[in-house]
Amino acid sequence: MNYVIPACTCILMGYLIGSINLSYFLSKRKGYDIREHGSGNAGASNVIITMGKKAGAFVAVVDILKAVLVVRLAMFIYPEFRFAGVIAATSVITGHIFPFYMGFRGGKGLATLGGSILALDYRLFLILLLFALFIAFVTDYICFAPISCSVLFPAIYATTMHFKEGGLWYTAVPYAAILYISTVFILYRHIGNLKRIKMGKELRFSFLWNRKAEAERLGIENDDGKNYPFHYDEEQTQEHRS
Repeated sequence: MNYVIPACTCILMGYLIGSINLSYFLSKRKGYDIREHGSGNAGASNVIITMGKKAGAFVAVVDILKAVLVVRLAMFIYPEFRFAGVIAATSVITGHIFPFYMGFRGGKGLATLGGSILALDYRLFLILLLFALFIAFVTDYICFAPISCSVLFPAIYATTMHFKEGGLWYTAVPYAAILYISTVFILYRHIGNLKRIKMGKELRFSFLWNRKAEAERLGIENDDGKNYPFHYDEEQTQEHRS
């Protein structure tokens, strides 16, 4: 079977659906571009900063589901093409991070990575979800969750496929190689987070339940702890655009 057409279909479908950025559309409906406020990121974490926890949770769920939809649909359409799922996964993450109609400046891929893992192997999703939460709580920075999971998942998933496909190592390498493309993109999009951590300007994970302490640490005055947007350092948006 010629797999060129199935591969191209998975890439195109994944990228186009992945590029549907709910956080961007919600902000535009409110009269602004989410990338010009908060952390400068067009994703669920910045929706929490600019619109609140409920809106952020809703966007995260939608981003997860769009990845699940793409990956499962690709595997359903091309059941005999064993790389359909991982190609679709990499493509949906890429579309979320680099949407063409947003000047290729989208989100950072955490939710779409999670949805892709869920669609490919729900057991690995549960394990990595617990691991990601552990990392986030221990480090107090959410950015370490996608960074670590994006590095670990391709290798773990390829290993599981290695045993499923008869224990031949060379049959598993393509799985890891395809998924590591999205890892490179996710790591690239988190360079700014690592720089802000070094400067002490990155918003901590504990912001979710200890907003007052974060406001004080970041020198944000007159924050009432309830209303949104949370006036996070607007200099982040300048770094995001650079």
